Amino acid sequence: MPDIYAHHENPLSEEEWELINQIVIDVARRKLVGRRIIDIHGPLGPGIQTIIHEHFAGTTPGRIGLLGEQDSDPVRSVRRESASIPIIYKDFVIHWRDIESSRQNRIPLDPSIAAAAAAFCADREDDLIFNGDSEMNCEGLMTVDGRNTLKRRDWKVSGNAFSDVVDATELLINSGHYGPYAMVVSPVLYSQMHRVHQGTNVLEIEHIRELITDGVYQSPLLASGTGVIVATGKSNFDLAVAQDLTVAYLGAENMNHPFRVFESVYLRIKRHNAICTLEPGPEEEHREPRRRGK
Repeated sequence: MPDIYAHHENPLSEEEWELINQIVIDVARRKLVGRRIIDIHGPLGPGIQTIIHEHFAGTTPGRIGLLGEQDSDPVRSVRRESASIPIIYKDFVIHWRDIESSRQNRIPLDPSIAAAAAAFCADREDDLIFNGDSEMNCEGLMTVDGRNTLKRRDWKVSGNAFSDVVDATELLINSGHYGPYAMVVSPVLYSQMHRVHQGTNVLEIEHIRELITDGVYQSPLLASGTGVIVATGKSNFDLAVAQDLTVAYLGAENMNHPFRVFESVYLRIKRHNAICTLEPGPEEEHREPRRRGK
């Protein structure tokens, strides 16, 4: 293992180090939502700091011919840029007394503090994927220019969620993206899909899943009342991973032992019109917030 990950002064045993790393991986698998709808490119290696980000044009179907002489409206890179891959990280500290107590009493070391750091990193990755980061010059699915947008209806009314999903997929089809599709919405919208679809004995979300075959998910990192439907596939976007989520030892400090959970990732959105965001409708935009006690 490279020294940047396991410093020679690392106080953990092999078993304890494996426990910490495994809990970080387990937490990430449970929490990460963006990776469920986006293909991974990599890992490329921890030393990779930049990557080429291409933006594609050309959405018409392939041609059929005998000689192949007709123009096929080729997929072209209309913009190409070198992008810096940011680091996402969160530190945690294991106190020396906890390690000594574990050894003297022969009980396993509690890895929950590492789990907490991993959870914070996972949330930050999803925030980067969905909302981007202007300081890092990173585009997000919810913010990128050139995406399709749809003002949604009130999902408290049965059938409106399904109708909005149909309208959103039609926008994607008209942009040349025929599926499969995946969908991520805020927790409030996700709960509102769990109503019986009017005129049927089926939950509305079950009808939606027949259209959105690559999964319907929720994420608290999306603003309340918003969502996104995407045409999945590496040709539309991918998550470039230089270093996947891991743990490094930072060196003893005041007798205690700081560690870092970190990764380096960058979202490459290649075809912006493969995205359709669901925005709050006019009624919700102008609705005054409810005051407590009223």
